[in-house]
Amino acid sequence: MTAPAKAEQPTPGSATLPNAPVAAQTARSLLDRPLPVGYREEWAQHFARNDRGARGEDDASEKSRSFMIFRIGEEWLALPAAIFHDVVEPRPVHSLPHRRDALVLGLVNVRGELLVCVSLAQLLHIGQSAPQARSTRVDRLRRMVVIGSEHRRIVFVADEVHGLQRRHESSLLTIPATVSKSASAFTTAMLAWEGRTVGCLDETSVLDMLDRSLA
Repeated sequence: MTAPAKAEQPTPGSATLPNAPVAAQTARSLLDRPLPVGYREEWAQHFARNDRGARGEDDASEKSRSFMIFRIGEEWLALPAAIFHDVVEPRPVHSLPHRRDALVLGLVNVRGELLVCVSLAQLLHIGQSAPQARSTRVDRLRRMVVIGSEHRRIVFVADEVHGLQRRHESSLLTIPATVSKSASAFTTAMLAWEGRTVGCLDETSVLDMLDRSLA
């Protein structure tokens, strides 16, 4: 099941955020803003419902984990479901003044909250398809994903979000030697899904690296 997204029409884009000196100083502090009342509880209930459905007849004696599966470029990846807060349609990204690195894209408004938007493709060195090769259907699948903890939230753009999958820890696969060094630094295991091999990212390493990039 794909995480719900409100039917919004804005198209992705880029703009320069006004009040540049103020934006530069406040961007880092945005990660520490508290969530609106009931915001996290609503998503916790959503994931709990899907988690129970995905569990089915799982053997309670064997430890299992829930992952949210998504795609960046040609790579299918997964992060623990517990760190996902929201999935929304793309909206404009406001560039940060004096920041020209490819990792930090800027600020984005998600349901009234300004959050820092980053590129996981850049962090993991995943190649993106050329703009002319992108189809309208592919663009329609793109989503902005909010991850993190209550006091450290961040947004990244996924080319596609599939939904929740639950796996016994014993079914997770070891990382093959063919995985690039940059990607393996953030990957703890692999899981098999619909004939594909999905890289399970370590949420702590990913969030810590993104947090340091904003310092």
